[in-house]
Amino acid sequence: MVLDSLKNAPLYYSLSPRLKQAFELVAATDWNSVEAGRHDLDGNNIFVNVMDVDLKKPENAPLEVHDNYIDIQILIRGEKEAFGWSERRHLHKPQGEFNVEKDICFYDDVPQTYYTLIPGQFTILMPEDGHAPMVGEGKIRKIIVKVRR
Repeated sequence: MVLDSLKNAPLYYSLSPRLKQAFELVAATDWNSVEAGRHDLDGNNIFVNVMDVDLKKPENAPLEVHDNYIDIQILIRGEKEAFGWSERRHLHKPQGEFNVEKDICFYDDVPQTYYTLIPGQFTILMPEDGHAPMVGEGKIRKIIVKVRR
């Protein structure tokens, strides 16, 4: 898991060959004016989900993991968004089978810790990171950049 300011995005390009392209897209787009939904940059290799969502209480935000994608999650509008986090290897209570088509599995485990994003920051979540996004109060706009490993 990485938490940093968008101005430091170039520090993370080496984590995956596609991260540079993904962060360049983020920097070149006014995400307040983009319609909610999925937007492809490079087909299934890099795409963005633009979301307008109500934040949830921690007990209503299960941990999730992905096998094939790295998430870059960025708060666009709203005061803050909290995330629960645990190492994937410590997750032992799956809610069901891994959904290969959607590249996701949810867990009932309690997060090891919580951290908070504010506008101008991002979090990178690798397949090794169990994460519970969209925790807090109020409505936000966020983007989730999905980057194939």
